[in-house]
Amino acid sequence: MLIKVFLLLAFFVIFIQVGIKCRNSSKNVNGYVLGGRSVGPWLTAFAYGTSYFSAVIFVGYAGQFGWNFGVASTWIGLGNTFIGSLMPWAILGRRTRIMTQHLNSKTMPDFFGQRFESKKLKIAASAITFLFLIPYTASLFNGLSRLFRMAFNVDYSVCVIGMAVLTALYVIIGGYMATAINDFIQGIIMLVGITAVVGSVLAKNGGFMQSLALMSEIESPVMKGAYTSFFGPDPFYLLVVVLLTSLGTWGLPQMVGKFYAIKNERSIKIGTVISTFFATIVAGGCYFLGGFGRLFTTGDLVKAQGFDSIIPTMLSGLGDLLIAIVLILVLSASMSTLSSLVLTSSSTLTLDFINSFKKEKASEKSNLIVLRFFVAVFILISAVIAIVQAKSRVTFIAQLMGISWGALSGSFLAPFFYGLYWKKVTKPAVALSFIFGSVMMIIQLLISMKIIVVGGPVLTLIFKNSLYSGVFSMLASLVLVPCVSLLTRKSVPADVEKMFDCYNQTVMVPVKEILTDDEEDK
Repeated sequence: MLIKVFLLLAFFVIFIQVGIKCRNSSKNVNGYVLGGRSVGPWLTAFAYGTSYFSAVIFVGYAGQFGWNFGVASTWIGLGNTFIGSLMPWAILGRRTRIMTQHLNSKTMPDFFGQRFESKKLKIAASAITFLFLIPYTASLFNGLSRLFRMAFNVDYSVCVIGMAVLTALYVIIGGYMATAINDFIQGIIMLVGITAVVGSVLAKNGGFMQSLALMSEIESPVMKGAYTSFFGPDPFYLLVVVLLTSLGTWGLPQMVGKFYAIKNERSIKIGTVISTFFATIVAGGCYFLGGFGRLFTTGDLVKAQGFDSIIPTMLSGLGDLLIAIVLILVLSASMSTLSSLVLTSSSTLTLDFINSFKKEKASEKSNLIVLRFFVAVFILISAVIAIVQAKSRVTFIAQLMGISWGALSGSFLAPFFYGLYWKKVTKPAVALSFIFGSVMMIIQLLISMKIIVVGGPVLTLIFKNSLYSGVFSMLASLVLVPCVSLLTRKSVPADVEKMFDCYNQTVMVPVKEILTDDEEDK
C-alpha cells in the first residue's frame, strides 16, 4: 500500500508542477490552445499516442475484443498502429499544418469555417464536437473503477473526483504545452508499464508458447482452436473493429489538432516514426494481452460482471509493485486523453460557437478566461455523468463511447480529408456529411435504448451495434462528399485557389529550425 500511495503522490505532484511551469506559454489564445505552434516531434507524437489510447482501450476494448477474437485481437492493435497512427501522420500531417497556418485556424470547426467560407458550418461542427465529446470523456472514467477497488478498496466516486480535479488543475494553468509535456511523461509510463505487464501475465501460464497452447484447447462457437487462429472466430466483425478504432482517428478533432501545433515539417517526419513505434508497443501490447483473457476467467463470470472485469482479473495476481505500475499506467492513459478532450471541447465551444454569435471580437484576455472556465465545466459534466452511470447502472451511457467516436468521425473524416486534398469540395457536401454522420449515430443510440426498432437484413446489419453503424457512416461519407460536390459545383468557395497555393509557397522559417543542434550551438 505504501508503494502505491507513494507512486500516486509523486504522479500528482509532477503533473501539477508541469502545469505551473508552463503557465508562461499560455498567456494568449494561440499559446493556450496550440502551444504557440512550436511543439516538437517527441511531445507531439506522444501527445497523439496518449490521446489515442486511454483506459477505455486498456481495460474495456482489450478485454472485450480479446475475449471475442482471442489472439487475433492483436490485429486491432496493428490496425491502430498503421491505419490509425502511421497513415494520418504521413497523409494528413504536413497538409494539416500548412493549411491551418495559412487559414489561421486553431480548431477543426474553425478549419471548416475558413476552408469552406461558411460560418454556419463552423457553428455546426463546433456543436457536434461539444455534444459528442461529453459522453466520450465520461467513458474514460469507467476503466478506473475496478482497478482502484482492487488496489485501494476506495469508492469509484473518489477516483473520478481526484482524477477530474488533478486534470483540471494542470490544463487550466498550463494549457496545451502542459498537456503535451505531461502526455510525454505519461507515455513513458505507458510504454514501460504495458511491456512489464504483458511479460508478467503470460509468465503465469508458463510463457507465451504455453499460453498459446492452452488457448488452442478452448472451444469456440466456430471450432476448437479458433481463438488462436489467424483471424479469430469472426473475421468480418474483427475488420469492423479495426476500421472504427483505426480509420476513426482521421476525423477526431482532438487527434487531428496535434498536427496544428507541431513546429515544422521536419518534426512531422520524426514524429511519424515515434508515433508508429509508440502505437506498436501500447496498442499492440494491450490487444495482445487481452487475447489471453479466457485463460484467467470464465464465461459465467464475464456474463455476470461484464467485459470490464477481464483485464482486472488478469492483473489481480501480480505483485504490489506491478499493480502500482498498472494503476499509474491506467491513470496516465485516462488523464492524457481526458486533458486532450477537454481542451479540444472548451476551445471549440469558446472560439467557434460562442464567439460566432458575438458582434464584437472578444479580447485575448476574455477568451482565455472563458476557455479556462469551460475546461472546468466540461470536466465537471463528464465526472457527474460517469458517477451517475456507475451508481445507477445506466448502461446506455457506457455505450456512448462507440456512438461518440462514430458520430465525430462519420461527420468530419471525409470533409476534412477531401478539404485538404481536393479543391472542388462544396459546402452542401460538407453539410450533408455532418448531418449523415450525426443522425446515423443518434438513430443507433435510439435503437440501443430500444426506443425505435429497424427491420430488414441490411438495416439490421448496419445498426447491429455502434461499431457497425460508425464504420458505415465513415465509409458512406467518403463516397457522399465527392458525389454531392460534383452535383453542386457552383458552391465551391471563391478563394479556394489561393488556399491551395499555400502548399507550393516557399516558407520562411527561423534559422534555428534549419540548423542541427551542433551547428546552432556554434
